[in-house]
Amino acid sequence: MASKRDYYEVLGLQKGASAEDVKKAFRKLAFQYHPDRNKEPGSEEKFKEISEAYAVLSDPAKKEKYDAYGHAGISGAYSQEDIFRGADFSDIGINIEDIFNRFFGGGFGGGFGFQRIRTGPQPGRNLQTAVEISLEQAASGTEVELSINRLDRCSRCGGSGAEPGTNIVSCPKCGGSGQTQRTVSSPFGRMMTVTTCDRCQGRGRTPEKPCSKCRGDGVEQKRKTINIKIPPGIDEDEYLTLRGQGDVGLYGGPAGDLYVGVRIKQHPQLIRRGQDIIYEAEINYPQAALGAEITVPIIGGESKLKIPAGTQNGAILRMRGLGMPSGFGKGDQLVHISVKVPQKLSKKQRELLEELNKEFINEQKKGWFGL
Repeated sequence: MASKRDYYEVLGLQKGASAEDVKKAFRKLAFQYHPDRNKEPGSEEKFKEISEAYAVLSDPAKKEKYDAYGHAGISGAYSQEDIFRGADFSDIGINIEDIFNRFFGGGFGGGFGFQRIRTGPQPGRNLQTAVEISLEQAASGTEVELSINRLDRCSRCGGSGAEPGTNIVSCPKCGGSGQTQRTVSSPFGRMMTVTTCDRCQGRGRTPEKPCSKCRGDGVEQKRKTINIKIPPGIDEDEYLTLRGQGDVGLYGGPAGDLYVGVRIKQHPQLIRRGQDIIYEAEINYPQAALGAEITVPIIGGESKLKIPAGTQNGAILRMRGLGMPSGFGKGDQLVHISVKVPQKLSKKQRELLEELNKEFINEQKKGWFGL
């Protein structure tokens, strides 16, 4: 297929034309090339081309993308159907549904190949919810119980929509086609539009007598309890997909899915960063200078940690394999060391520190004079 022409060129305009200029140009060309008025070969394709150009240039968001990136900005951001979604053709005497149904839905040889009429069973909606777990549960994996409200098969009619003991019959309004047709007048002549039958919702069949519980819909709201397995190592804001646990589909259609977001409660002492766990440990000066063994919290308990002699403030000590699990093993726990300087000293502590300070000064002097 040849590359598309510039939309402004299609409408005979200069780039940056105003919304009013776009509307005027399209109105003029639409009258000229609408296939109900123009029977010459190529008029249908020309009308499709100018309709698409108008749908883009009359929409500020789409026009901005097109002005910046050309056709690549539109084809990369919108499907063919999305290009027309939201476009307003009403004030120039054209119904957008007419364009879809007659020119792009197969009435003139297939067009762009999408169909707006929905018939038969319809898939159920996807649902979303969230659960909150502890850091320990995220590390080990867990199973939680979740209750949700969702549409399910009607317990009286089993989803058929018909009162028990009665039949499903051909829709008397559409004759079983699932579609209704109507003829409307437009500036281009009389046009036929095809829409989904509002009585059978496109099924082509209706209950002889609607179910007294669901009124013919075949579904009812139910509270359902689901057990959800949460895998080890799951992170904040990840979600789980439970296939077929959303709303049940209408008229026998497949159920939607349930998306469960995961939130992790803040731990009072530990911080998660990816697969690693962070802990801030305070030690005193003698512990930093002489070395020590301290107890630190870890996921699910406590562990001993050796502080090497001469540890500096801001040092990070690694406890391997005590982080969060992943497909590549386990992360580590990183202990950030903070050497605490006391704000108040007892008399004995001051005397000892002053004596220690004298020793340091003497050591420095020896270094200065090479003694």
